[in-house]
Amino acid sequence: MPAKKRPAKPKVLVYSTDYCPWCIKAKEFLHENKITFTSINVGTSTKAAQEMIKKSGQQGVPVIDARGAIIVGFDERAVRKALGMKPKKFKLW
Repeated sequence: MPAKKRPAKPKVLVYSTDYCPWCIKAKEFLHENKITFTSINVGTSTKAAQEMIKKSGQQGVPVIDARGAIIVGFDERAVRKALGMKPKKFKLW
């Protein structure tokens, strides 16, 4: 009997810099939700910065590539949607 294949983990890239507060929040969100990701520091790599700009058309960070969906800034709702996660329920009071 063939072995069952595990579902592929989402491929997520986070283009960021070391001291960007929104970059830190984005990575914390991914860690808390056990999402495997690769962090790419555009502050130390011109090649990575050019790649990010080519993908997003933006120079600001973070830029999140979530399975091909390009999200500029940390937008939790957009990240959840791109990764097929359930929307977060917010309390009004």
